Amino acid sequence: MDKNKKMILRIILSLSIFIPFFVLDLILEINPYIVLVVSFITYFIIGYDIVLRCFRNIKKGKLLDENFLMTIATIGAFIIGEYLEAVAVMIFYQIGEYFQQYAINKSRKAI
Repeated sequence: MDKNKKMILRIILSLSIFIPFFVLDLILEINPYIVLVVSFITYFIIGYDIVLRCFRNIKKGKLLDENFLMTIATIGAFIIGEYLEAVAVMIFYQIGEYFQQYAINKSRKAI
């Protein structure tokens, strides 16, 4: 399976977990520990590659890049208890990355 199909599957899977859970949390105010666990699982489905790249780049001495900033922002959201917001930020970032890569591939093919 190519990289784009994997990313689409990860986005769809994480959205299919996130959206219903977010709506249920708004309506029912689910136990915060359950929200944390589901958010953590969804976060790593969608964002594990960003977190891994962040730590690899830190080892290489490349500290301030977009992977580092996204990791710090989402971990900060988890720390202050905004679990669903951390997942949403990572999902939106990955969707943006997907469309950016799609546009680059299209322009390469056009050239």
